Amino acid sequence: MSNAHFDLAAAAREEMIHDGFNPEFAAGTAEQLTALRARGPLQAGGDIQDLRSLSWSSIDNDSSRDLDQIEFAESTAGGTRVLIGIADVDSSIPAGSPMDTHASSETTTVYALVRTFPMLPEEISTDLTSLAEGQDRLAMITEMLVDANGTVASSKIYRALVRNQAQLTYSAVGAWLEGRSAPDHKVAASADLQSQLQLQDITAQALRTERHRLGALTFDRAEAQADIADDGKVQGISTVRKTRASDLIEEFMVAANEVVAAMLRGSGATSIRRVVRTPARWPRIVELAGRLGANLPAQPDSGALSKFLEARKASDPVHYADLSLSVIKLLGPGEYVMSRQGDTEEGHFGLAAQDYTHSTAPNRRFADLVTQRLIKAAITNGKPPYSDDELDAIAKNCTLKESASRKVERAMGKRVAAVALHDKIGQSFRAVVTGNTPKGVFVRVIDPPIEGRLMRGEHGVDVGDQIQVTLLSTDPQRGFIDFGR
Repeated sequence: MSNAHFDLAAAAREEMIHDGFNPEFAAGTAEQLTALRARGPLQAGGDIQDLRSLSWSSIDNDSSRDLDQIEFAESTAGGTRVLIGIADVDSSIPAGSPMDTHASSETTTVYALVRTFPMLPEEISTDLTSLAEGQDRLAMITEMLVDANGTVASSKIYRALVRNQAQLTYSAVGAWLEGRSAPDHKVAASADLQSQLQLQDITAQALRTERHRLGALTFDRAEAQADIADDGKVQGISTVRKTRASDLIEEFMVAANEVVAAMLRGSGATSIRRVVRTPARWPRIVELAGRLGANLPAQPDSGALSKFLEARKASDPVHYADLSLSVIKLLGPGEYVMSRQGDTEEGHFGLAAQDYTHSTAPNRRFADLVTQRLIKAAITNGKPPYSDDELDAIAKNCTLKESASRKVERAMGKRVAAVALHDKIGQSFRAVVTGNTPKGVFVRVIDPPIEGRLMRGEHGVDVGDQIQVTLLSTDPQRGFIDFGR
């Protein structure tokens, strides 16, 4: 089979199985879906507030239908009141049900470029629990009062019935906030929505400034996106970059996750934390900074690293994406850990956060669904839904499957790139070294952002080195993209 006609969808399924995933949903899923479809209209009352009249909006990728969060903000005498609504997935997926059993095993939705393997059936994640425009949905609300300095002065968490008034996209809102284009038709038609987004943007920037003051890191990451035709053929690889709109959502989600973690800690509940440990390859980060004329301390210091990155972004924005990629690789991946009251918090090095969890994507991450259940128990003083041993096992499995999902996505990225680049052998590309292991030296081309192995001229290079490479060969069957110097 030629590169151009390689069956990428079949390869994605095979890769999932190879890395320990089960693409098929558990027995009983169809019956559970039937029961959910027959459920009556959602109602407010009791501990569920009716907030459908607020000017909620969502911002997500252009093609996203699994909408986990919506936002609302208003000015008050004490600062900006921010409400973040997170899909109440737990209300539709009881613990121990067939869909929950599958989600607890898989733990994450896997985006394999040419195909998405959802943690929950698409009818759940893109419809019945998705905070889609114009639909009444149950949500967990994280309410924060953010002062002018970007500090969360107060917060609370509760349940509500909500309705998304405007489903928006990163590309359109980002271009408008950055002054690169006029607002799209939804934003242009509503002065209220325009003021909403502007207030949210200002508040997010204040949150971001305060996080940076505390030592949070900022990266400029370019993500690969496969351009797929209607017939399933790969047309090419394009680059997707962050915008002011994606920054806005990122800041709100980080703040909400910190509020949830702090609330769970304050309640005395055992929970799951998201941590990024002190980087083992800090000396290499110091070396990279030294090459650029900066002196970082010998001991890991997120504040010093943050100031260095900000300075480099300002002085050399063209090469900042290369530096970002190098530092991300050297910091290492995050992981999930069980945290009991009295345990020493390990924190999240990259976010300069001591209390941090994942709670904002319960349709796509099992850790977030578990945290949602823990929140409900905490705010009602109910019985903990999981034992400490169960949470410890869940955290370990979530870390394991997250690592496996990265392998699937990386392998499929190489296969898609191998198909897209089959006619570019012999061309030269600018690249950065992303790995130096006993298995070989690996590089990532800057544009398009694809990864491969350095097969020739690999001696004497290390993570972070910027080099020029030539494409030697591609093999989509094995996911090989080989470069030389």
